[in-house]
Amino acid sequence: MSGYFGKILWVDLSSNSFEDVKIPDKTYRQFIGGYGLGCRVLYDLMKPKLDPLSKDSIFGFFPGLLTGTAAPLTGRYMVCGKSPLTGTWGDANAGGTFGPTIKNCGYDAIIIMGKADNPQYITIIDGEKEILDASEIWGLDIIETENKMKEKHGKFVKTASIGKAGENLSFISGIAHDKGRIAARSGLGAIMGSKNLKALVLKGNENIPIHDKDTFMNLVKKYNKKGSEQEPGASTKPILKAIARIGNIMRMTGISMEVAPSLLIRKIFHNLGTSVFNTISAEIGDSPIRNWTGIGHTDFPSDKTKDISTLEINKYKVRNYGCFSCPIQCGAILSIPEIGLEETHIPEYETCCSFGSLLLNNDLMSIFKINEMCNRAAIDTISTGATIAFAIECFEHGILTTKDTDGLMITWGNSDSIIELVKRIINREGIGDILADGSKIAAEKIGKGSDKYVMASLGQELPMHDPKSAPSMAFSYAFDPKPGSHNTASIDFDYFTTLDKFQKGFKYPKNYKKLNEQRQKAQKMLTGYHQTFSSAGMCIFSYRFGRYPFLELVNSLTGWDMTLEECIKTGLRIQTLRQAFTLREGVENSKNRLPGRITGDPPFEKGPHEGVTIDYVDFFRAYCYEMGWTVDGYPFEDTLQDLDLEFVKKDLDSVKI
Repeated sequence: MSGYFGKILWVDLSSNSFEDVKIPDKTYRQFIGGYGLGCRVLYDLMKPKLDPLSKDSIFGFFPGLLTGTAAPLTGRYMVCGKSPLTGTWGDANAGGTFGPTIKNCGYDAIIIMGKADNPQYITIIDGEKEILDASEIWGLDIIETENKMKEKHGKFVKTASIGKAGENLSFISGIAHDKGRIAARSGLGAIMGSKNLKALVLKGNENIPIHDKDTFMNLVKKYNKKGSEQEPGASTKPILKAIARIGNIMRMTGISMEVAPSLLIRKIFHNLGTSVFNTISAEIGDSPIRNWTGIGHTDFPSDKTKDISTLEINKYKVRNYGCFSCPIQCGAILSIPEIGLEETHIPEYETCCSFGSLLLNNDLMSIFKINEMCNRAAIDTISTGATIAFAIECFEHGILTTKDTDGLMITWGNSDSIIELVKRIINREGIGDILADGSKIAAEKIGKGSDKYVMASLGQELPMHDPKSAPSMAFSYAFDPKPGSHNTASIDFDYFTTLDKFQKGFKYPKNYKKLNEQRQKAQKMLTGYHQTFSSAGMCIFSYRFGRYPFLELVNSLTGWDMTLEECIKTGLRIQTLRQAFTLREGVENSKNRLPGRITGDPPFEKGPHEGVTIDYVDFFRAYCYEMGWTVDGYPFEDTLQDLDLEFVKKDLDSVKI
């Protein structure tokens, strides 16, 4: 056995017990790790159609196959379960150092079941496992919790905890660690809160067994050496200084960052982080503006976006921050004396857009404050910002009034009211209680036609990337088994169109960018590769950093002989099982439709998306044909047999309408 420990830990909060459960080698090869392994295990363990917040609901922490090794860019882990927000398969992806620590404890996953009578936390420290009273940390934010746990259990422990949002069972809450890294999406923090589980506290010294350590480490050293020069030289300094200001040039010329060489992209990410897109994306039409009704260069133009640009943010950088085993380190720690923040994580692009462009807010200090608030409360910034955009539009149209908001004027760009609304959502106070479960549920409570302002997919607020710039994103948002996700396979999304440069031997069909039939074949290939890639713990940005020895690392770690063809087929198996999970829960995602604003129905009359309407439904139907599914998304029996998934057939037969 190499590459994994062959066991996962089951923790039953109802019986206060632990059990080591062995996992067959075949399961790892078929489902890899991360949410691939998570879906396989939870599909077997969970009864269909359970309330996600019920005592019998189950969720788990699943590091990727490569997570915890020295393999570059592999620090990711996934929290998996049934989403209380959407009622579908749910997963949330996070980096930092917590995922590798699960492996350090000698486990490939930790699964939580049952419910504690009172607030508890779990410790696994140097092989000793306990479930302990959490009354002294219940009510604390995630940084206070982490500090308390280090005081009590030693400075080297790693924690993953819920904040106030998860304790309050907010459907848009997540699970946080490293003082600001969050597994944010799908509302899985609410499941943890429903079980009266405050935190996991881990420390271990187990080493992951490596089949061919010499080959593995040589591959690591070779890759890291290729991009070791991260600091800008004389030729790249002017580019980095100018890049935040070139959005209007990109908009007018149609030039994409796809044309930039991988070594330059590495330096951009290392020095500027994802906030480099704050200004660029607003100009080129990638960022949604004014709850998806606006146009960047007219409604939130460069004289506004410059105030929240990466260059302004970088003025407060203290040091770079990176996930475990990452040579790029695109994160950063900031110090912002103007608002009394001695140490805080840099706000990522999604956060800056959710509370910036989407709300017409160019107050950078407010975004810093909100980012820290959301980190401490462990709440999803995408859903929180999008829910506030919904509320502002309701207020604008008189559906909400100051009577509903206790006098709070929630208007576009009003940073003080936005900050206050975030506080109320976290604490479930007043109007915040209505908004704390996301915009779809809020609209159901408010009524009065407010649903037209909900920009979500099956209840999950949409990420900060406009499909009118990358049409297959609409397909991903609507039809992925985890709806409303941008961390999935999308053939048009910039990060994925360079996969052939990332993986040796990978070739898309000719003319796939122009011919629909070829696009759908390419989408299937990408879907397969991406699911395996993600389940291995790889960072989504890895595609942009040039050639990577992915299969070589997997094989030297495990002793397998996985080919590219097997890699793609494995990912198709994972995606098909995720699809089966969602269908088994009674959700036919094929019937899902996105709000017209998202797809250009009706089309914009000016701007980068003038006249653009996306036909994402026909694309999905053709993709289903390629996947071996019916047009309603049900896998054919032959497909299930080919993927060794026959065990789901009886479940799907019982839910077909």
